[in-house]
Amino acid sequence: MEIKVMHQVMEWNEDVSDAVKAELASHNVCLINVLGSPGAGKTSTIISLIDRLRDKYRIGVIEGDIAGQIDADTIHALGIPVVQLDTDGACHIEAMSIQLLLKEFDLANLDVIFVENIGNLVCPAEFNIGESFRLALLSIPEGDDKVEKYPLMFATSHALAMNKYDLKEYFGFDDERVERSARGINPEIQIFRVSSRDGLGLDELTGWISRRIDDTIAKS
Repeated sequence: MEIKVMHQVMEWNEDVSDAVKAELASHNVCLINVLGSPGAGKTSTIISLIDRLRDKYRIGVIEGDIAGQIDADTIHALGIPVVQLDTDGACHIEAMSIQLLLKEFDLANLDVIFVENIGNLVCPAEFNIGESFRLALLSIPEGDDKVEKYPLMFATSHALAMNKYDLKEYFGFDDERVERSARGINPEIQIFRVSSRDGLGLDELTGWISRRIDDTIAKS
């Protein structure tokens, strides 16, 4: 299985996002946009979710990075179809790039595509990529003030996973503050406390994602 390496097309148009949604719907595929800072644990969380979901769903992955394909190699080793998107310095992924990347997958044989967006709490929140829903990760070492500092990320996400929760006691992280702030700007957001290292909370997160996938496919 070869890893395709593509380069970002710097063209933005909201209509492209709608076109991506329509194409995915025509193939009954759910696109999950995974967002968070560098080091938040996006790749490890995606791997944990793949392990729990792969018996039920056919999964593909788009790995977005400014440069390099370290994460794509990790996913590839799992036997999962993966396409690497190099953004050539851009701090986010755009819908036009997703539209082009979909041609690299056999959509008729997929149910779910995870998109690991660029590590950044600012730019990716501003760009719809045709996703079915957004999962934002906030790791404990980042601090409990990030929702207040970067509200758009959490206002536009459907779920928030406080990752590396096993480190909470070492960083004085106030998870209640995060939950209060997140619900203040997004009352419908689903909140999970998870750890990819010991599996804490991942069954609950997987269950919620599975229900969202099923709902998305059912509406297609």
